[in-house]
Amino acid sequence: MAWCVFECLFCSLPSLLLLLLSLCPRWPRFRRWTHWLVSAAGWRLWLIICWTLGLPSGREEARSAGSAGSAGPAGSDRLTSGSDGLRLLCKPTALARYLQRHCSSLFDPRLAPWPRGDPHLQTWSSMLYEKHGDGLEFTRDHLLLRDGGVVALDWALGTRLLEAPGRSRGCSGRALGCFTSSPPVLLLVPRRWAGSSPHLRALCHHAAQQGFYVVVFHGRGAAGCPLTTARLTEFGDPADLEQAVAYIHSRFPSSALVAVSEGCGSGQLLSYLGESGSSSYLTAAAAISPVLLGQQWMETDLPAVYRCLVMLQQKLPLSRYQSSLQGILDVDGALSTSSLRGFEEALFCSSTQKDLTPPSRCRSSAQGRDRSSPPALAWALGERAALAKDWDGYWERNEPLRDADEVAVPVLCIRSRDDPLLPSAGTLPLPLFQRNPYFLLALTDKGGHCGFSLDGQRDRKEEESDNWSHVAVLEFFKAVADFLRVEGRGEAPSGGAAQQRGWAGRVASLRRRRATMTRRTRPEHSRAEVEEEEEEEEEFTWKRSYTR
Repeated sequence: MAWCVFECLFCSLPSLLLLLLSLCPRWPRFRRWTHWLVSAAGWRLWLIICWTLGLPSGREEARSAGSAGSAGPAGSDRLTSGSDGLRLLCKPTALARYLQRHCSSLFDPRLAPWPRGDPHLQTWSSMLYEKHGDGLEFTRDHLLLRDGGVVALDWALGTRLLEAPGRSRGCSGRALGCFTSSPPVLLLVPRRWAGSSPHLRALCHHAAQQGFYVVVFHGRGAAGCPLTTARLTEFGDPADLEQAVAYIHSRFPSSALVAVSEGCGSGQLLSYLGESGSSSYLTAAAAISPVLLGQQWMETDLPAVYRCLVMLQQKLPLSRYQSSLQGILDVDGALSTSSLRGFEEALFCSSTQKDLTPPSRCRSSAQGRDRSSPPALAWALGERAALAKDWDGYWERNEPLRDADEVAVPVLCIRSRDDPLLPSAGTLPLPLFQRNPYFLLALTDKGGHCGFSLDGQRDRKEEESDNWSHVAVLEFFKAVADFLRVEGRGEAPSGGAAQQRGWAGRVASLRRRRATMTRRTRPEHSRAEVEEEEEEEEEFTWKRSYTR
């Protein structure tokens, strides 16, 4: 009898175990322990994968970068701290205080936790995963430049979401130009030598929902744009972008023009803002995961996986024109190198352009170069008519922040401390954001490179993006527009130039000497000088003085 009872219990044991397992998830403590065990096991497995691929682990990198970034130099100006370790580093001007009151998303990112918030996963998803691209259509304009080169402008025609029944095609109430008759124009500058990434196309989709005219700028030879001259665009050469901005302004003279760059595309955008100064047609600008110090970025060793991806992204467009540029530039040296510095130095430094081709071919190449660069054009290009002599000379004319003192429009830089493609956050030029009223830096603990995924559990409106940088940038543009509109009520600029630009020209410009802030060491200020600076700050006005 006892044996029969034992046999019955033994046979029903699997059913009892299944019943117990079905009841355990209802126990809160069991759910917490299970979640902790799965997270710990996943984290250990992810560490093994990162160690195998030679990638820095996300949490340790963020912790070390966070300690370096939070310390900062003595006397750093920090407007406020938000969630996810966000800090807005800027000079406490009237615009910064206005943003603090009216730009809520900029101070409350609520970024996704691990594993979705891992810097490497966010970086790869921004490069590979596309969510809204199937509903986005573009039409391309080819713009002929002064030297015979061609750049491409891709205009977004619309999205399927906007064309849905019952949805208004007009302004959503949050757009930059809601109080103007003409919608604003959003110019996007992608990574150098690359086309539109999924991250950028998602921003196009979100901006189109808010009533922007969206246009993507592609340089010569990039994203299918033909290369019609033997001249390639250097890292910080803003000449092509300047002509594109002038063309867009001529097409929409009454619309506000704002610009966003991602990654190394910030080299052109920041150089344009510095060289154009108060003559820029832009009202505001933003840079997502920007390369602020180009030379330092190219001399920093990237993890092998990212270095291979970046080099492949730059070599593929160049390989299309290998035979055409063979006798003019060291294309073979650029395609055979495995470093960013070697690639850039082989193409743009004259010290590497030796014994490229036989004498007959060199003669024909020289004739072709003379045809593509007539004397008048060489005079217009200035120092860029010839290759730089060496590596240091190349960066003297291409460093993105070389003319930062001349920037005359508000610029928002968004950067994460765990960015795997950029140098450590401790190398950021913080004095630029402390002393220049036009530069603002939103620094987060996590986000990866052009990632910044929002927490999936956060309650968001249907029309909002799932990327914090997109929401913050567009809200920043709207807040700047409102601020400049209020500032311009008192003494609005008059005359033909002001009427032609509309309210897009209501931005201030301090007449500062032309110098590079990142390479200049400033002495300690006395108390009298500090008081004088405070008085000057109180008298600071945001109205632009035109020079064009």
